[in-house]
Amino acid sequence: MRVAWQAGVIRALLEEGLTFVHGDGTSGGTINLAMLLSGLSPDDMCARWRTLRVGDFVSLAPWADYLRAHDMPAWGDADGIVRKVFPHLGVDVDRIRAAQGMTGTFNVCDFRNKTAVAIPNDRVDMDVLVAGISLPIFMPPVASGDHLYLDAVWIRDSNCLEAVRRGADELWLVWCIGNTPTYRGGAFNQYVHMIELSAHGALFEEFDRIAEINQRISAGETVHGHTRPIVLHVIKPEYPLPLDPDLYFGRITTDTLVDMGYADASAYLRRRTPAGLPFLPETMSMSDTKLGVTFRETMAGGLTLGETDPAAGEQRGMRAGTILAMHATIEIGDLDRFMSDVDHTGRITAHIDYPPFGDDIPAQSGVFNLFKPSGSPGMSLMVYGLAFRHDGKQYYLAGKKELRDDPGLDLWPDTTTLFTHLHEGTDSTGPVVGAGILRIGVADLIKLVRSMSATGADSLSDKTKALSTFGKFFMGSLWTTYGRWAAK
Repeated sequence: MRVAWQAGVIRALLEEGLTFVHGDGTSGGTINLAMLLSGLSPDDMCARWRTLRVGDFVSLAPWADYLRAHDMPAWGDADGIVRKVFPHLGVDVDRIRAAQGMTGTFNVCDFRNKTAVAIPNDRVDMDVLVAGISLPIFMPPVASGDHLYLDAVWIRDSNCLEAVRRGADELWLVWCIGNTPTYRGGAFNQYVHMIELSAHGALFEEFDRIAEINQRISAGETVHGHTRPIVLHVIKPEYPLPLDPDLYFGRITTDTLVDMGYADASAYLRRRTPAGLPFLPETMSMSDTKLGVTFRETMAGGLTLGETDPAAGEQRGMRAGTILAMHATIEIGDLDRFMSDVDHTGRITAHIDYPPFGDDIPAQSGVFNLFKPSGSPGMSLMVYGLAFRHDGKQYYLAGKKELRDDPGLDLWPDTTTLFTHLHEGTDSTGPVVGAGILRIGVADLIKLVRSMSATGADSLSDKTKALSTFGKFFMGSLWTTYGRWAAK
């Protein structure tokens, strides 16, 4: 379910102008490959993931089956995916089979032979698509003749060599599976660890094979038609993605996952080199998840292009209907580091809707500061910064909330009012090309509080500690600023 992240990655890659002659999908990756070969644009892919009902993935077996749980083929079936998820995501088998331009292969496990089979897109049917995501325990295998087919992730989660055999000399690997040194307790975490072990083990064997091919090419040999070394690029999250239960129970959303994927891909595109990355296990390492906090925030208000004063920009924008809405997820990935940082810095992944530019414009990067010193006595700042691209140009949305105890009851307006400037360029040093004020209403504030959750927490006590620590810091900082009025 969490492969919504990949849709954001694909959008960033194609907006960069990259084109591909072959796509290969395994496990959840087959869903996004199916969407691409069904003719969907990356923008449409992201929009469909954002509006998907995650609960539609879950389809229970007949109740009578649970009375013989010891002999059940799986806990659920594919009915919800076939009847609801695939249609919503625009998956069309006929269009996949007839797709031109980019070829595709869909990997499934042939249980009889215990092998992974790459099925070309012109031979794909609904059984192949279902088998590609049929994880043991959760969904039953798919029968076809004398064979049973299921998810190939236990054998491999990518098929780089298939692309090499087809002539690809540049590989872009879009990788969702976590890879940290931490071994976590609990049956579900350890089920995931088994997937991590098998998927990475197979990937690293492929890395070794391709490294050997590159050595032979460098020695003057032609291998599979290749006369120059194969280059590797990898898009992966900095930290392991939250697991499916986090998505199912609302601790993260497909909105956030799409935005994260776009931002992660944008970050790699900024730092990539023509030589790519080494075919080594270290290339796939991720940062270990620390105890942290995340929450979602939506702010909206009038913003006018050509205006430099936020108040004037808000008034003109409200009259003209140029309302900018920012849908953001704040991530404080390491609570201890956040607390010790004087600027209290976190990450924003977000997308904006703005009529002059369009809807669903994802941010390439984002930064958040909570109670950042302003340099003025008695005032601190909440700072929001988003870099994004529109119509080939770079923009930076810079907003700040000014927290200071003026006469009267100003706590509410101070904490809910974001004075905003729109800059040309990649940061706030560029010329101002628009201004306005964004606000958060009571209903959205309630949603923010309800969305708050702990990350990197292995137990209830860890979750309680993270939320308590953040809550005390937040309320304590407000008291430091506004307590003078309350004490009167």
